[in-house]
Amino acid sequence: MTSTEFAAQASGVSKGYGAGDTRVDALIDVSIEFRRGEFTAIMGPSGSGKSTLMHCLAGLDSADSGSVRIGETDLTGLSDKEMTKLRRDRIGFVFQSFNLVPTLTALENITLPLDIAGRKADQQWLDSVIDTLGLRDRLSHRPSELSGGQQQRVACARALAGQPEIIFGDEPTGNLDSRSSGEVLGILRRSVDQLGQTVVIVTHDPRAAAHADRVVFLADGRLVDELHSPTADSVLDHMKQLEAS
Repeated sequence: MTSTEFAAQASGVSKGYGAGDTRVDALIDVSIEFRRGEFTAIMGPSGSGKSTLMHCLAGLDSADSGSVRIGETDLTGLSDKEMTKLRRDRIGFVFQSFNLVPTLTALENITLPLDIAGRKADQQWLDSVIDTLGLRDRLSHRPSELSGGQQQRVACARALAGQPEIIFGDEPTGNLDSRSSGEVLGILRRSVDQLGQTVVIVTHDPRAAAHADRVVFLADGRLVDELHSPTADSVLDHMKQLEAS
């Protein structure tokens, strides 16, 4: 398979924090590929390296060794300016804490990254995103006028608006009740199935992971297992085995 069929790849990635006796190895020789048009969940016990892996993949943190690619682009040699441009133009982000601008309307929040980049939204795409996410009647509302679930839907729309190559979600349902959580995961699932998006999320919730095409498991900074066509029960069983070992 050529690398163009992958939205992101990590090869032999290691990352540590601190030095000497206090050094912690967050990632140890991790190699993983994310196919285009696929939904992947990254799971593992607390401290397993899940968020560190995502941050390295998304160019929010740099690996100590190994390489990371987004499409054909190797992140290793990019300048800060090139990295900022790549994150802005080719990657979408959905965070646990929504990260919406309180003074802007929902629509202004959705198009903000495009406005900053000086790019015009593809109106047909933007309309399909807004309608897929059920936000048409909320576009003039500010974040304070929206529920948590609606705010995270706006954040999902913002991530999708620029037609990124890949969307990363760091515990995207962490602050939501189960109903809103299900809605947001359904949106990410539809963005893969209907819009051809590639989605990678870090989660600790087996029900969230069950929306993915596959789940990859980390333990002590290493990739230890993966599960295809997961169910909440099969994910829970894997997590129990990891935490017992």
